[in-house]
Amino acid sequence: MAVQIRELDEVTGEIVDAAYKLHKGLGPGLLESVYEAVLEKDLRRRGLLVERQKAVSFEYDGMRFTDGFRIDLLVDTRVVVEIKSVEVLLPVHSKQVLTYLRLLYLPVGLLINFGAPTLKEGVRRIVSDLSPSASSQLRVNRNKVS
Repeated sequence: MAVQIRELDEVTGEIVDAAYKLHKGLGPGLLESVYEAVLEKDLRRRGLLVERQKAVSFEYDGMRFTDGFRIDLLVDTRVVVEIKSVEVLLPVHSKQVLTYLRLLYLPVGLLINFGAPTLKEGVRRIVSDLSPSASSQLRVNRNKVS
């Protein structure tokens, strides 16, 4: 099945729509892994490319971190989706997504909290304005050539 290229706003709109339907259908309070699995399946059904628990390696200051972090969902190779199931999102959760975006040089991520009473309260769109040349010491998902 060929995956069509969509506009970024269309992709994020599909993700939010799928998350809304999931939150409405299952309600808050389940494990993050449940929401992650169901959301992945729905997004694939909508024709989006989805990578779940994508391992990301990076290099900083001459040190290599293999599997330095894992992204809950990477959608359409350009939207990071971080899933939470907590009562209240903390500022560190948004910072986590922003760090992922900066390390991967991606423009946008979604922080989705399925623990919130309504999904409207639980969705944050995080935008990175980091230019690719901002950190010359940082290399992400690149093999070190000696």
